Amino acid sequence: MPEPDENPGDPLARLGWDEDWDDRWNSFRAVTTHDGQHLLPARVVRVHRGACDVETPLGPQRVETPPGHLVPAPTTGDWVGLVLDAPEGPRVLGVLPRRTVLARASVTGRSVDHQLAANVDTVVVAIGADSRLSLGRVERFLALAWNSGARPVVALTKSDLLEQGELAETLTTVRGDAVGADVVAVSSIDPASVEALRDHLRGTVVLLGSSGAGKSTLANALLGEERFAVGAVRSVDGKGRHTTVTRELVPLPGGLVLVDTPGLRTLGVAELGDGLERTFADLDEVAVDCRFSDCSHTNEPGCAVLSAIDAGVFEQRRLDSYRRLEREQAWFASRTDHRLAAERRKEWKKLVKATRDRHHS
Repeated sequence: MPEPDENPGDPLARLGWDEDWDDRWNSFRAVTTHDGQHLLPARVVRVHRGACDVETPLGPQRVETPPGHLVPAPTTGDWVGLVLDAPEGPRVLGVLPRRTVLARASVTGRSVDHQLAANVDTVVVAIGADSRLSLGRVERFLALAWNSGARPVVALTKSDLLEQGELAETLTTVRGDAVGADVVAVSSIDPASVEALRDHLRGTVVLLGSSGAGKSTLANALLGEERFAVGAVRSVDGKGRHTTVTRELVPLPGGLVLVDTPGLRTLGVAELGDGLERTFADLDEVAVDCRFSDCSHTNEPGCAVLSAIDAGVFEQRRLDSYRRLEREQAWFASRTDHRLAAERRKEWKKLVKATRDRHHS
């Protein structure tokens, strides 16, 4: 085996390594104990149950990651510190501090979030032109994207299925709703539209969207080869099967890095931070003119938001969507508070029991 190079240089550049990661790596290595073993940087390209596939300066490796072994647990897109010459085999010693994290609420209803990808620079929200447009769902994806710290781009996929007039109308509708995000029409059979979308992408790109939105087809078009499996969409409801079953990170031509994700049938939102405000920035801008600072935008006199709705500036639906996400945020926060309180009670009981046992021994 060649001698590992602890300064990664070019081998990982095609996976997104840059000067910032070099600085983070030097800080990580300075505080990480590796007992004289060679510590290498690696990027997680795929996560399995109890293991992950990583790319290192020496090539790909599969590394076991037992549950609870690392906090945070590695997710697709993470940069990790890896030793290859440990007596027990290759192992991950830690996860480098993340730039961004894309996460949603757990589908189990527990007060935890489910990490979809880490260190993402651009989130492409894919909307299929052949399915019924749900602006509320677009807003959910955008809130998720904004909260991650990445920049969202909305891609109207399969745009060749719409007539020019219908496509223009749909783009206008989505652009009016996707405040602050670029919206691009793209078709996998139109290379020019794929290149137009590529112009909006930076760094590590994750594709996000519902099942059947054409993410894998779009991934193949960006990659320039048929790497990802694609499947048919049901005509009755426009939904597709999960042809992508795991998150996978691959380098793209032109220096980009792509993460393809399984389609999301349900999209619970975890703690959004300012993601909610950025998604509904138009509402917030109007709300500053409300007569009362604590206006709930229901029936208060002098409500600028209700006046804007009456004037057709935006629809009642958008305010309803904002309120719905606000309620989910409040529910998620209360669940988290209850969980933390229960954990504190459990730890307190353990402490009391241990104290009693010492006194009685």
